[in-house]
Amino acid sequence: MILDNVITAILELANLKTLLLMTVGAMAGLLAGAIPGFTIAMAIVLTLPFTFGMEASQGVATMIGVYVGGLSGGLMSGILIGIPGTPSSVATTFDGFPMARKGEPGFALGLGVWSSFFGGIIATVLLVTIAPQLAKVGLEFQPWDYFALIFFALTVTASLAGENMIKGLISGALGLIVACVGEDDINGVQRFAFGNDFLGEGFAFLPVLIGLFAFSQLMSDVRDTAKARKSLTDMGDVSVRIEHRRAITTIFRDWINLVRSSLIGVFTGVLPAAGSAISNILAYDQAKKASPTPEKFGTGHSGGIIAPEAANNATAGGALITMMALGIPGDIVTAVMLGALLIHDVIPSPAFISEQPTIAYAIFIAFFFANFLVLVLQTGALRGFVLVTKVRMYVLASIILVYCGIGVFSLNNITNDMWTLAIFGVIGYIMRNLKFPLAPMILGVVLGPIAERWLSRSLALSTDISEFFTHPWSLFFIIASLFSIGFSLYQRDRGKKVWTLWYAPLLMLALTIPLVMMGGTVRPVLAGLMGLWAVWMLVRLPRNARAMQST
Repeated sequence: MILDNVITAILELANLKTLLLMTVGAMAGLLAGAIPGFTIAMAIVLTLPFTFGMEASQGVATMIGVYVGGLSGGLMSGILIGIPGTPSSVATTFDGFPMARKGEPGFALGLGVWSSFFGGIIATVLLVTIAPQLAKVGLEFQPWDYFALIFFALTVTASLAGENMIKGLISGALGLIVACVGEDDINGVQRFAFGNDFLGEGFAFLPVLIGLFAFSQLMSDVRDTAKARKSLTDMGDVSVRIEHRRAITTIFRDWINLVRSSLIGVFTGVLPAAGSAISNILAYDQAKKASPTPEKFGTGHSGGIIAPEAANNATAGGALITMMALGIPGDIVTAVMLGALLIHDVIPSPAFISEQPTIAYAIFIAFFFANFLVLVLQTGALRGFVLVTKVRMYVLASIILVYCGIGVFSLNNITNDMWTLAIFGVIGYIMRNLKFPLAPMILGVVLGPIAERWLSRSLALSTDISEFFTHPWSLFFIIASLFSIGFSLYQRDRGKKVWTLWYAPLLMLALTIPLVMMGGTVRPVLAGLMGLWAVWMLVRLPRNARAMQST
């Protein structure tokens, strides 16, 4: 039955017109993702009117091409010029840009392209096999659970702080303060405005992001006259060849990171209103925590590129799962796709796959094929894009600033966004010179409004704080957050101090509580296995402690 549906869907899509439309969509997505300030959502919205005259499967296939292309396109500008083209590529810049600056832009781009591809393929497999079952997880989440998830994501600040924890935490707090300036999304009350109209409007995310990342970096690059007259290839031995074979070999060698990050992406995509802006940061954090060399992250480490790029493309698969199986958009992009389906009288629901198998499997196949299509198109585009490493810095800086200005102004067509870009460019430049890490501040700006929104909704439903501890998923993420905050200390002392032997078994024992609370069969059984493993580790703890003390 499944094979028949797959064949029917392939025949539905296997015509020259559909393939051409998907190709154009993927190219448009790559371009939109690579231009700072031009989001994937904007590209999808612009695509929507062109799909009205198409068949349902054809229109959705075109938008999926734009979607996958946009997610992959953001890595190009993020790696080469340090400006994430989309919020889904923020974490990619943490290691991609340093690797490019170290003389390996071709290797960094190869890692990004192939990680995105493999993440999309893993998501496709899950999309085909367990879409309805996985989508049910999204229905379990309530406002308390969403806030706990974002709180868990905010603990990444401790991991991104680097060697100077105090400066990292100050940077993260500044990001949260910036996110609070302006009107409250729920009640419309102004905060930190001081009667000023500019502050009263708040700071849009993208101008802040581009100012901190791009403007501050460009000012640093052209500060020295001699350095400004050089290109990246003049500054050292820089390879401008895309290193596909080396990238694939490195990814396969780090396959656990790839699979883990892809699963994080799919899980985040399944949750309505979460999206790739969260998944790429979560995946980066987990990759750093699981790495035997976490100190190398942020300096141009391959794992720091593999994790966020695999996660953000896999998030698209998770968002499509929720849209198809429940009729609930996982993010703004799938919300537009849902609107396109409704225009064609196609209504996603739990019975959608069985009642509309041709369209459902056409979406599966389109997503699968889009990953191959984007891989081919992006490989060709990178050959030209990587030539920016040969342009002199002062020329490159001028061009980038012009495009950043155009992109930022096009968001809302107001000059205040341009001032925001300039102000936060100066703030970012000062913070760089004072050795404050920018990544925690970006994290606060990205996640702060989302956390506030879900906290407000939670308190609007109930002012009882115990609700955060009685909902299983909320308790799960709160426990994970508490252990996450202390993880940097655990990594520092692991193998040196006895207390670290308690960390893993206590974490597993604590997580068994919310898993049992979730009910069903699978999760309590998983909790039982985790509990047994934790007990076994505790039994062996005295022996391991003696061995540690003897060394």
